[in-house]
Amino acid sequence: MDSPVSVIPAKAGIPCLQEAPVHVAQDPRFRGDDGKRLLRGLTAIVLGLVTAGLLFLPTHTFAQSLTLDLGGNAAGGDGGTSVAGRVVQMVALLTILSLAPSILMMMTSFTRIVVVLSFLRTALGTQQTPPNTVMISLAMFLTLFIMMPTFQASYDQGLKPMMNDEVSELEGFQAAVVPFKQFMLKHTREKDLALFMGLSKTEKVKDAIDTPLQVVIPSFMISELRRAFEIGFLIFLPFLVIDMVTASILMSMG
Repeated sequence: MDSPVSVIPAKAGIPCLQEAPVHVAQDPRFRGDDGKRLLRGLTAIVLGLVTAGLLFLPTHTFAQSLTLDLGGNAAGGDGGTSVAGRVVQMVALLTILSLAPSILMMMTSFTRIVVVLSFLRTALGTQQTPPNTVMISLAMFLTLFIMMPTFQASYDQGLKPMMNDEVSELEGFQAAVVPFKQFMLKHTREKDLALFMGLSKTEKVKDAIDTPLQVVIPSFMISELRRAFEIGFLIFLPFLVIDMVTASILMSMG
């Protein structure tokens, strides 16, 4: 039987390998179970070599490079803000978003509206009608309607210039807070403001707008709760009188 490979002399006298014209399927060594296993092994080797070749090809033939830019390559560079500054801004933004419900209750008329609606539901004698979801939604939209001029002024004075890179983040924040501070001071009782000024040992300011936020916000919340209970009592009183008259009539009728 002829060998599948033969050694023939080259022109330079160096031996080389040349494939014999014997077909693989006709080779007795590839017949039977042993031959099939050998053939599968050769196939696996060929596939492995092809896969390795593909893996070692240049990387740019498969995917493009990915560059992550956080706003500047170095502090004070052309980006205007360092990577650390961008990270701090992102953390501050996430903090503000997580505290958004508290900010809504602290610096707007939401507290007063939702307390008054709760008194109204109690006066009507309906325990879960309207449900809490409806009450909260109604209070939110009424708050949005009432606070829209303040929101617009805050955007125009602080957020818009900051987004246009006309002012720094600190200046933009200070300008955006001014409309909210004006709204809160307008609806804060002087006694409540003086109370927290004394508790915090804050010196008196010439202009009310210069009052620190840590004094204005709790004073505003106390004033809002006081007014909410006053309005709720005025709403509750007529229903209480109606209940008393109805009870008296029923008792007189036996």
